[in-house]
Amino acid sequence: MSKNTVSARFRRVDVDEYDENKFVDEEDGGENQLGPDEAEVDSLIRQGNLTEALHAVLKNPPIDTKNQNVKDRAEGLVLKVLSAFKSSDIEKAVQSLDKNGVDLLMKYIYKGFEKPSENSSAVLLQWHEKALAAGGVGSIVRVLTARKTV
Repeated sequence: MSKNTVSARFRRVDVDEYDENKFVDEEDGGENQLGPDEAEVDSLIRQGNLTEALHAVLKNPPIDTKNQNVKDRAEGLVLKVLSAFKSSDIEKAVQSLDKNGVDLLMKYIYKGFEKPSENSSAVLLQWHEKALAAGGVGSIVRVLTARKTV
């Protein structure tokens, strides 16, 4: 027979801690991510080397950071690069990206659709058409189901 039936010590144990299906958000330490180098991208745009500017702006995406200012600055920089392209050069630029690059570009395109600015929707639709041709429907599905956003 139990000696102390009014004890509440057993209630201090967190039984969910031992559940193997418990969701734990992964922390990758993305606080030190600064996004793409704005000076490098601006100099590449001024030189007219737009494909290299696209690669530079997609090189260091702030995916793991929680700082919204860094993400907004990177989004604005990507939109600036995308707007600098002529419509005839878009397809060559998209073809120069690998699969992960096309997926990252799609993430930025959809992020741009969330907050349209003057003439950005037309530019983004042109890029979306070419990125869809390169990445297929799988690229859209990967972007829309991704947990980490830009």
